[in-house]
Amino acid sequence: MEEFLHRQERREEKNKRKNRPIVLLTYVFVLVFLGMFGYVIYFLVQDANRVVANTGNRRQDVMADLVQRGEIRTSDGTVIAKSEQKNGEEVRIYPYGELFCHVVGYNGYGRSGLELAMNFQLLTTHENIFKQVQDDLQEQKKPGDNVITTLDYKLQNAASKAMGNHKGAVVVLEPDTGKILAMVSKPGFDPNEMDKVWDEIHTVEGEKSTVLLNRATSGLYAPGSTFKTVTALEYIREHGSTEGYSYTCKGEDSFNGVKIVCYKHREHGDVDLEHSIGYSCNTSFANLGMKSISMDGLHSTAEDLLFNQELPYDGSTSTSSFVLTGSSSRDMIPQTVIGQGDTQITPLHNAMIMSAIANGGVLMRPYLVQEIRNSSGAVVKSYSSSAEKKLMTAKEAKELSELLKAPAEYGTSSWKFKNYRHKIIGKTGTAEVDSNGRCNSWFVGYSNPEDPDIVVSVVIEDSDSDGLTGVEVAGAIFETYYP
Repeated sequence: MEEFLHRQERREEKNKRKNRPIVLLTYVFVLVFLGMFGYVIYFLVQDANRVVANTGNRRQDVMADLVQRGEIRTSDGTVIAKSEQKNGEEVRIYPYGELFCHVVGYNGYGRSGLELAMNFQLLTTHENIFKQVQDDLQEQKKPGDNVITTLDYKLQNAASKAMGNHKGAVVVLEPDTGKILAMVSKPGFDPNEMDKVWDEIHTVEGEKSTVLLNRATSGLYAPGSTFKTVTALEYIREHGSTEGYSYTCKGEDSFNGVKIVCYKHREHGDVDLEHSIGYSCNTSFANLGMKSISMDGLHSTAEDLLFNQELPYDGSTSTSSFVLTGSSSRDMIPQTVIGQGDTQITPLHNAMIMSAIANGGVLMRPYLVQEIRNSSGAVVKSYSSSAEKKLMTAKEAKELSELLKAPAEYGTSSWKFKNYRHKIIGKTGTAEVDSNGRCNSWFVGYSNPEDPDIVVSVVIEDSDSDGLTGVEVAGAIFETYYP
């Protein structure tokens, strides 16, 4: 009997050893199944909309067969893109033609602008379920959601009119929220005529056309004297304040064999840092760059201000560049510190730097969409401002603001803003683009320094052709904002 029981125990132990791998494998399969099940739930809750909303997802084309594309509107309700049924086909209509062409974009021959970035939202419907069922029964497309932008029609129109037929760009934003109120790029195109536009840019004559380029976000320009703000910030960081600098300007000077000339050879006399900013004294800043600051330090400060990196913005942008370092040839310093040389910047980036100055050193992430609403007007989703990055300390921002009062009070923009009813803080810039004297005109600044209202960044290409300046365009925008 004992021997029988002993054999029985040995059989049971042997069976357990045989079954152990099966049990372990069963546990593995259960864990894998639970993991997959958990991921499916997580994906449906967390990531599904993001994946479907990806601009490369072809499922959105299927959605277009079931949903009529929603409207795009300004913040005051002006419809700037809509869909209509014509001869049984859905046609995209842009009521204001070129006015919003780059920021809103186009829907045909691919997509661009908000038509691309908000494609998923425009092809999604949040209409009530009874209306959706009714549309299904009648074999009609469901109405897509509407995108409500941060754009201000009056400011957009004022900027466009002030630019006239000049090439260039304008960006207007709120420094304390990051809302983009206007974004204009010229030359433009009529998105209602994309067949014609597409044919023209694919001809021999039109192959170099840049009408589809959004210069506000992707146009790269020499910053000219607007870069002196960056150079001044480096001086503040190395010397602790704006004090202690002096130079005697004679209208021109030579630095390491490089000749630097002030505008119209004007002699500014004895200047400190404030007067150097106010008069935009080229020779003074070249002297400062050669004798008072480190080029490695300036490179670091430029990168603190988002040069050589992707900008925090949801749309497509170009990367601004600053290449000078301590190991670069000293011959490069005089031109680079005054905003010439190899340095390049976009109008949006210039606006973001000034926005951080106006906002105590903190950059608010720029954005274009404030709400998604269904076709009945109910809010589906709201977007809000968010602090993106601290570009400088509050003390540095305040010191730069004090320096940047000078151009409007007695310097390069005083002819326009000296007696203006709202104080303007900002910097002008003239950037040479070739050896024939062609120049681009810049202005970047903000209004009401005690409680900043708007930042305006303007670049006008070939401004010397008829004298239109960035200051004039900015003035028209400020005057529209303060009726």
